[in-house]
Amino acid sequence: MKAHDGMYIDGEWRPAVGRDRIEVVNPADEQVIAEVPAGTGEDVDAAVRAARAAFPSWAATPAAERGALIRALRDVLQARKAEIADTITAELGSPIGFSTMVHVGSPIAVASSYADLASSYAFEERIGNSTVLMEPVGVVGAITPWNYPLHQVVAKVAPALAAGCTIVLKPAEDTPLTAQLFAEAVHEAGIPAGVFNLVTGTGPVAGQALAAHEGVDLVSFTGSTAVGKQIGATAGAAVKRVALELGGKSANVILPGADLAKAVAAGVGHVMNNTGQSCNALSRMLVHRDQYEEAVSLAAAAVAAFPTGDPREPGTRVGPVVNAKQHERVRGYIAKGVEEGARLVAGGPDAPHEQGYFVAPTVFADVTPDMTIAQEEIFGPVLSILPYEDEEEALRIANGTVYGLGGAVWAEDEATAVAFARRMDTGQVDINGGRFNVLAPFGGYKQSGVGRELGPHGLAEYLQTKSLQF
Repeated sequence: MKAHDGMYIDGEWRPAVGRDRIEVVNPADEQVIAEVPAGTGEDVDAAVRAARAAFPSWAATPAAERGALIRALRDVLQARKAEIADTITAELGSPIGFSTMVHVGSPIAVASSYADLASSYAFEERIGNSTVLMEPVGVVGAITPWNYPLHQVVAKVAPALAAGCTIVLKPAEDTPLTAQLFAEAVHEAGIPAGVFNLVTGTGPVAGQALAAHEGVDLVSFTGSTAVGKQIGATAGAAVKRVALELGGKSANVILPGADLAKAVAAGVGHVMNNTGQSCNALSRMLVHRDQYEEAVSLAAAAVAAFPTGDPREPGTRVGPVVNAKQHERVRGYIAKGVEEGARLVAGGPDAPHEQGYFVAPTVFADVTPDMTIAQEEIFGPVLSILPYEDEEEALRIANGTVYGLGGAVWAEDEATAVAFARRMDTGQVDINGGRFNVLAPFGGYKQSGVGRELGPHGLAEYLQTKSLQF
């Protein structure tokens, strides 16, 4: 894999200040495929200064021109789609088909939506005797995770650009090569120097320096709730804006009368996609006790269609988890489920391959709401199936975690599903298999975060309000 031995700052690749490097490992074979520089506070400072210097001019650029440049960026991503997908498969382990369709296809659609929104969004409105202006918040520090390495970048950078903000990106250390390709695309698209800047590095060094930097006006972070709390505390001490998209433990509620086979199959697929490494994965399946054993059998049969294997092979549906730490963590949760008395109906803690960070797709039955596997985010291909007696108990179980990011409801009719969904404490709910919408706000209740991404609500995160009275 080709890697830049430097940072993208002020429109050019510059040598890093320090000599430390981060090894990029292919999780399918555990081989080092590249090295990138581990940025320091000095690298972050240079990037923030470049973004600050570029801000006045970019903020003054007409929104339609900003939209045209976002569209040019989208076109570059589309042209380099195969290269980016190959890179994501190499450093994340995502199956190549999923990398192409979702990891690259979705962010291209998101970029396209913000190219349009930049031109159509109401940055100014009249309210009574006042004119209300929506202005860019300033310099954005974007800290992104490894699980969707391009989508999470685009979901922050595209609305920030549309709003007129400038950006410093610190990507996850496991997937920096995708971020470097994105920086190349920014440059190729002709986005002015300093508007977008990239610093690779670790969270405790580069990430903390970016979150704490006095020249950053807003920190947009996607990752664990624990780190999100730290970033929120750092930003709060400086009275700095934050947008936090954090963890989840989403419930998939199957109500009596729903198409059970369809709901179970879709739920299993949702958990197995991206090897379970999705913050909104439907990792808890709730089924009425009268249909419970049938659902367990259906889930055990469905998971058999998700074997692990070489992510470069077109037919592979489940690749490895991202790194050795995650490998041990997920297998530890599976062992904990067995220890606490859950019934293992598929998979288990044993690694299915001698090499690579593979985890066996796993299904647990007889899970109780207080079990560790029903409360904590596992971030792997692990499904817990819980029984309930009536809708009130299903609602208590669904809402009974510290998280509230995603969810799903299946019912015999849409009205019944919607009525239940309205009572769920979660930011997004799929109704009878509802499809992902790049314009719908994505974000959580409770400890799943603060703020929203995607569509006009995502754009609003990067704006601040000024009113003129006449």
